[in-house]
Amino acid sequence: MTPYKDDLLPAPELIVALGDARYLVERPFGSWPQNAGFVTDVTVDSRGHVFVMLRHDPLTQPNDPRVVELSPEGDYLGGWGGDLIADSHMLTADAQGRILCVDRDMHEIIICSVTGERLGGLGQRGEPLAPFNHPTDVHVSAWGDIYVADGYAASRVHRFSAYGVHIQSWGEHGDGDGQFGWPHAIWTHADGRVVVVDRTHDRVQVFDRNGNHLASWTHFRDPVAIWGDEAGNTYVTDTQPTLQKIGPMGEKLGRCRPFLMGAHGIFGMPGGDILLAESSPSRLTRLRLLD
Repeated sequence: MTPYKDDLLPAPELIVALGDARYLVERPFGSWPQNAGFVTDVTVDSRGHVFVMLRHDPLTQPNDPRVVELSPEGDYLGGWGGDLIADSHMLTADAQGRILCVDRDMHEIIICSVTGERLGGLGQRGEPLAPFNHPTDVHVSAWGDIYVADGYAASRVHRFSAYGVHIQSWGEHGDGDGQFGWPHAIWTHADGRVVVVDRTHDRVQVFDRNGNHLASWTHFRDPVAIWGDEAGNTYVTDTQPTLQKIGPMGEKLGRCRPFLMGAHGIFGMPGGDILLAESSPSRLTRLRLLD
């Protein structure tokens, strides 16, 4: 097969449609020094800086950086977390400029500065069921509460105050409303909705901020990652593989296939571009919004 190289054969432009929007697929986006880890999630802070989470086996692989920081254009700015995070899974940036990292097999959410300084945490490090049992994802709501999807060995969502005080937990194993098989990812909208990916049951469940079930969306196959925009729309990746856009009332607004195998993480950038964290092959993909 002839490779795409210089002037021999230019790479094609891939354009996808998601509802009324069109995006140019750019991959890979950004670069960083060689690392033993592979991409598992991505988030973007208020400056537009990109934080890429890399996953390692903490018992066999070196203490390479677990989080890599990129400029809005994808230039490497630095890395941190090799001595802080054991089992990287997902992360999120909050309005205060903090990075919250899920250390899955250490049963802890680690709260960091953008330079990797540990500021605090939720859960007891290395202690299962206190309260986490291999948590999966975290999001900080517009009203300040912190929501954690506790999904690999529990089937629960936990809610904490902005000061880290546990407020409530809900969910149990099952396929009914408010029950979960594998709550893998979580997002909160400014209107009070808490949206949870229930991966093994091929659905996304919607709750109010107090954990009351509002709706279930079932048009997915093995949903994985979730992100929401300022208009209240929700974006969900699955292993079909597709990216779907759902409106605030659950309406289907669009679907496309912007990756090869799927995306384990997703986050939007200022200006409307979308970043996708692909684990296989390990890379970032940017969906660049077209006029």
